Amino acid sequence: MSLVLTGAEVMEVLDMDLALNAVREGFRAYGEGRANMPPKAYLTLAHGDFRAMYGEIFLPEGHVCGLKWVNVHPGNPARGLPTVMAKIVLNDPDTGLEWTDMDGTHITNYRTGAAGGVAAEVLARPDAARLGVIGAGAQARTQIAAVMRVRRIQKIIICDCARARAQALCDEMAARYPVPVRLAPDPQETTLAADILVTATPSTTPLVRLDWVRPGTHINAIGADAAGKQELDPEILKTARVVVDDWAQASHSGEINVPLSRGDFTPDMVYGSLGEVVAGKKPGRQNPEEITVFDSTGLIIQDLALGFAVYSRAKERGLGEVKEFLKISGGS
Repeated sequence: MSLVLTGAEVMEVLDMDLALNAVREGFRAYGEGRANMPPKAYLTLAHGDFRAMYGEIFLPEGHVCGLKWVNVHPGNPARGLPTVMAKIVLNDPDTGLEWTDMDGTHITNYRTGAAGGVAAEVLARPDAARLGVIGAGAQARTQIAAVMRVRRIQKIIICDCARARAQALCDEMAARYPVPVRLAPDPQETTLAADILVTATPSTTPLVRLDWVRPGTHINAIGADAAGKQELDPEILKTARVVVDDWAQASHSGEINVPLSRGDFTPDMVYGSLGEVVAGKKPGRQNPEEITVFDSTGLIIQDLALGFAVYSRAKERGLGEVKEFLKISGGS
């Protein structure tokens, strides 16, 4: 029997606090070796791609394995569709029985935002008060929501190449949070104003230069999630303490992938993984002046941890529809 959860039902139980707690535990499990996570597989298409992400994780709440099938189609907004949509299936690792078949679109957005929040929690200065965001798409919202929960942000600065979209996000954030929110004309002004900088664009050309980044800045590099994408000047990576979510994924599809392929960055320049920092195996920020970078590619452990938390909460509240996809009559 499988619990089927629609996107609307997922959103009845999903919030950023749940996401932060689940994703933090997911990274801790990864850092402590309690996860089995093969590299994601890509299906490249003419107008986008699909990614198959699967793995296993041992959480305090239970042992779970599962699969996420997720697309990225950059032209979808012009069609009135989300750029990213996903489906998540969770299974009992001991028997293979399916526990839930759920919409994963909102979970993907929230878990990515929560990863940025966890990174800011351990890498940003404790007194970081100004949040800069480059890119005003869907991911900007959850990045802002997560960072607002881990730092006392007093000002938000937003820019996007589509000025109207950036202004709309500014208006939305100003209505949601009791802090000043302003529109910046370009990445330079946004970066110069930020203690914590989020880059969440599909760019394949660096948008942020080293000489714009002030000492003590933390950067969540979110946009690079496929080969050829990059948002940061490689000189930033050479100067900063670089933390990845996973070396294998980051090396072929994260912010470091292009500099690595060109010889502008070497593997030994990576400080470690976010899981190692969360698990206490490596310290986070070392001093108030250093620049830190979190290279986020998105891991199945985040989806499994948050998906299991959503499934558990939905089951407690009687949400969803139980389906018997496979009639089991007994025997082997």
